[in-house]
Amino acid sequence: MTNTTDAPLYGYADLNRLMSLMTGDEKHGPAATSTLDALWVLYDRVLRVTPATADSPGRDRFLLSKGHGPMAYYAVLAARGFFGEELLAGFGAYDSPLGHHPDRLLVPGAEIGSGSLGHGLPLAVGSALGLRAQGLTEPRVWVLTGDAELDEGSNHEAIAYAGPAGLDQLHTVVIDNASATYARPGGIAARFEAAGWSALTVDGRDHESLHAAFTAPHPGRPHAVIARVATGR
Repeated sequence: MTNTTDAPLYGYADLNRLMSLMTGDEKHGPAATSTLDALWVLYDRVLRVTPATADSPGRDRFLLSKGHGPMAYYAVLAARGFFGEELLAGFGAYDSPLGHHPDRLLVPGAEIGSGSLGHGLPLAVGSALGLRAQGLTEPRVWVLTGDAELDEGSNHEAIAYAGPAGLDQLHTVVIDNASATYARPGGIAARFEAAGWSALTVDGRDHESLHAAFTAPHPGRPHAVIARVATGR
């Protein structure tokens, strides 16, 4: 798959510095850092969207369902040039566009307002259906969720629908940091596979493994990548 995004203003090595600019309480640091590598690989090598094409009908859509820990998301968006790094220092402040939950009306590059768990995957299903209805077959829809979000019933309804509907434009990244309340027989991937999805499980810090899983072919089926991230990594 050819990366068609512009060169980033900053590289992966700059992300920790960018994240360090966001201070204060209510940061949900572990929730943010667990997503950092998956987000970077997506925006650096996979997603076909740039600041210049953020409103283009042909862009890929990325939906952050795990919106209660957006620090890594904001750092990656800044690194990719969607907004200047000077905004990061105001994270969570009253007059800052960068809230503790992303707001699509305020954050350049954000597709949805998120933070209340369990909504991103159903919205992604709707987005994929909308693209299909418009005859837009090239744009892809990506949604990033947490493993604990799968405790929400709305996600299971979305999973159960998307597989039989053959929504092959739909991709889900599940950050598995062992925070879910309920175990799933066979693991998270088995839940998706039982509903007709393609699913792969990889090390959520290994960029090459993430990229290979993100770009694996899955004709006629939606695709899920379960990115395992050990606590404290």
